Amino acid sequence: MGNVTEPNTLNATAAALLGLLHEGPMTGGQLVAAATERFGGFFSVTRSQVYRELPALADAGLLRLGKQGPRSSQQYVITAAGKRAFKNWLAAEPGPDQLRSPLILRLVHAGSLSPKQRVALVDSARAAYTAKLDEAKAAAKALEDPYAKAAADFTVAHIRAVLKLLDAVSK
Repeated sequence: MGNVTEPNTLNATAAALLGLLHEGPMTGGQLVAAATERFGGFFSVTRSQVYRELPALADAGLLRLGKQGPRSSQQYVITAAGKRAFKNWLAAEPGPDQLRSPLILRLVHAGSLSPKQRVALVDSARAAYTAKLDEAKAAAKALEDPYAKAAADFTVAHIRAVLKLLDAVSK
């Protein structure tokens, strides 16, 4: 990971984990669940990414091992160096956003599918995004912090945009 206290060497996944650990010690599984709940609508974090980052962050001194939990789960605790690295990352220029949507990539290439496969792709995506919409609207409504609420509102708008895109290709 290099000198992880420099903001440009701390990757976004590592920063996401450090940010979550400000709330208190968590296991890898708890971090995956918290990341999905808190920012899954605009920043995906996979289980494999979490379990790859945690040892690297601990080796760099940004985390320390906490209590051993049930079923050999290991808690992680952010260190003072981790808090500094996170704050430096937050204050740094973010650079360009990177949107990675397997659905939209499939839609771009949907001409290679049969009509039946295209309908199945669109219908499946529509069902998934429709289910996400109510959940995202409820989450946005429950927030009071203006920054967290704005991010949650973005998630709602993004889901609506995907649904609009699905409507456009299914006409």
